[in-house]
Amino acid sequence: MFDNISGRYDFLDHFLSFSLDYRWRKKLVRELDKYHPEKVLDVATGTADLAIAIARACDYTNVIGIDLSEQMLSVGGKKIRKFRLDKQINLQPGDAEKLPFSDNEFDAVTVSFGVRNFEHLENGLLELKKVLKPGGPLLILEFSIPENPVFKTIYNAYFKNLVPFLGSIFAKNRYAYRYLQGSVNEFPFGENFAEILRYLNFKNVQFQTLSWGICTLYRGIK
Repeated sequence: MFDNISGRYDFLDHFLSFSLDYRWRKKLVRELDKYHPEKVLDVATGTADLAIAIARACDYTNVIGIDLSEQMLSVGGKKIRKFRLDKQINLQPGDAEKLPFSDNEFDAVTVSFGVRNFEHLENGLLELKKVLKPGGPLLILEFSIPENPVFKTIYNAYFKNLVPFLGSIFAKNRYAYRYLQGSVNEFPFGENFAEILRYLNFKNVQFQTLSWGICTLYRGIK
């Protein structure tokens, strides 16, 4: 599915979020920078937007980005070369639930808008924890549903009707953007997701809602 929309993914990502996604990633990067990580794993990196944001803000950091979609990685690779970050970022195909890395290998692990796509959520999170060094942060950006009734009504109408329509026009794939709404609705966001992280023995779990609750930043420490 993501291979099919890779060519228009960035445009729609920024357009459909009214470019708020830039602000959300900057928020994660500022949190990440507190830990001064030398080696970061960016899971479900897609077209490498977060990996690039990390590398540009933290020039001491090397980033490995993995994703199941080789077409998305191809788009990301072009962007990395454009920004001359190919010595700092390495992209490779990889499954979040079967990571090809050693235990305790990374100073930090990040995921932006990919956790809700894990086939087995808890298994995937445990895999991320396994490759994370003790004391290292897992930082996750993910869509959530606003609690305010007015924002929630607008949000649901936007995702149900307008997003699939625009996806069918610009990406020629209505299904992919209907899937987006379904995956967001099914994801255990907010305190429910924080409880899953605690259950998996992540420490100091915190979360912060962003932009009226349509996105949430989560943090857990191994």
